[in-house]
Amino acid sequence: MTVIILTACPEGLRGHLTQWLLEISAGVYVGHVNSRIRQRLWSRVVEMAGPGRALLVYQQPGEQRLCFQVH
Repeated sequence: MTVIILTACPEGLRGHLTQWLLEISAGVYVGHVNSRIRQRLWSRVVEMAGPGRALLVYQQPGEQRLCFQVH
């Protein structure tokens, strides 16, 4: 599962994410995508976020079984 949380980001970015993920609350997107799509989505988020903030959480093998990226 992939979760992306946006704060103060442009509307265009939000629209782009809804093509791949479900927006379950304002600025909170969840879904199941493969690692290639997840990395492309994150690259787009970093490129388009501007002064906004973004958080990516996804499954990863290991003790906590989660990985985080913050922009």
